[in-house]
Amino acid sequence: MRRRFLPAGALAVLLAATACGGGEDEQASADGPTLRYAAVGAPAATTHDPHGRVGNESDYLRFAMLYDVLTVTDEDGVVQPRLALSWEPAGEDLDLWTVALRDDAVFSDGEPVTADDVLFSLNRIQGKGAENNGRLSVFDLESSSVVDEHTLELATHQPYAEVGIALASLTFVVPEGSDDITEPVVGSGPFQLEEHDDTTAVLTRNDDWWGGAADFETLQISAMPDPSARAEAVASGQADVAGSVSPAGAQQYESDDAVQVSTRPAGVNYPLVMDLDTEPFDDAGVREAVKLALDREQLVETVFLGYGETGADILNSQEPFAPDAAPVERDLDRARELLEEAGHADGVELTLHATNSYPGMEETATLVAEQLAEAGIEVRIEVGAPDTYWAEVWNVEPFYLNSLGGNGFVDYARMALLSDGPTNETGWDVPEWDAEFAEALATEDEGDRHAMLADLQQRVADDGGYVVWGTGDGIDLAGSGVSGLPTGPGFNRLFIERVEVSG
Repeated sequence: MRRRFLPAGALAVLLAATACGGGEDEQASADGPTLRYAAVGAPAATTHDPHGRVGNESDYLRFAMLYDVLTVTDEDGVVQPRLALSWEPAGEDLDLWTVALRDDAVFSDGEPVTADDVLFSLNRIQGKGAENNGRLSVFDLESSSVVDEHTLELATHQPYAEVGIALASLTFVVPEGSDDITEPVVGSGPFQLEEHDDTTAVLTRNDDWWGGAADFETLQISAMPDPSARAEAVASGQADVAGSVSPAGAQQYESDDAVQVSTRPAGVNYPLVMDLDTEPFDDAGVREAVKLALDREQLVETVFLGYGETGADILNSQEPFAPDAAPVERDLDRARELLEEAGHADGVELTLHATNSYPGMEETATLVAEQLAEAGIEVRIEVGAPDTYWAEVWNVEPFYLNSLGGNGFVDYARMALLSDGPTNETGWDVPEWDAEFAEALATEDEGDRHAMLADLQQRVADDGGYVVWGTGDGIDLAGSGVSGLPTGPGFNRLFIERVEVSG
């Protein structure tokens, strides 16, 4: 069993120089340009384990550059090969898949990446399911096996035609035997770690990466929880990229020639979550009244400052199989009628939980409360601290704001919509829906499967506990010398090895 930790780095001088930011002299190492990325992250939450609970986008970004993943989704949300070259059903039942791996992937210590490493990593991810929301629960890894050095047979618990999506983005591969990752281990990604602390990590280019050398020699990732501070870091020349800034921050720098605004359509999603098992949300009429009482255009204009689109309660409107649904129009009269029919002619009192973890969440709660009041729904807002909200409110309280980003519908459905899903936050429990979801994933024809998935997503929008009032653009800022930032949905934004740096 191999257990290979990274050697101590030798870039302390570089770390000290670039941490302060500044002009072009600090922006390049002796061998080439440096990309300085200010990412969402709280230093206290930093982790080195890519398979367990990861709370920082800065950590996910670091992992995406250090470790190979099996597949990725492209700018259109379509799955593409990465470490896995192909995934094909081994029979007609779609419950056993042959996965062919690249034969030229090498860990940064020179050891080849093998099918044993991949199966070990998948088992480790599944073993930490309580921490990562059951990320790989679809796979029957006890029945999976290594065929040869670069081939796996992966079994699923039931027929599952979307294996490529299930293997996307977060299947970070580490060497076999890396059981306890309290310190970084070697990876086979486009960069390797040289220096780190809880706030900043310095990575250097892996020139032996199978995907070809990155344009920049050094990547510095800084965890910065404040979106305004991230934006200011780019504007002042202390960073080259600021990930996930607020719409207000984007507007502030739109006319600054030294700052570029890069948008990711539908990268932000703050749905209202209603628990169907709790009064009054156990009444479908009350849920519909909440949906109809919202002025979605005003929410998008106010919260996203126009960087977004109104929503139709579709969880992921950007996927190839998303239903083509028109935004829900506000209808206060009908909302009041529904409340009266549900026995709430005198109105309803609710507590809406929110946080300021992400830009605009608290503002969303305030405006939602004002709009619902016009329909007779009185809302008291409780704002939770970012460091406790996702442990004490999310998946606990009956009415709150979530943050979904570009989560894929199929994976999200497995976690949060199936009756026995590990994080079924709305209490969506419809056996017929579960059965049709399984039927869709057992359908080999892509067109038929996508049509079925679209119908399933529409039914959740119509009857479920999510109010997707709109989606906002994910917004990143970049210095004038940066080009090629990813603009796709979900975790596509993490794979920055093709970004170009000039100047």
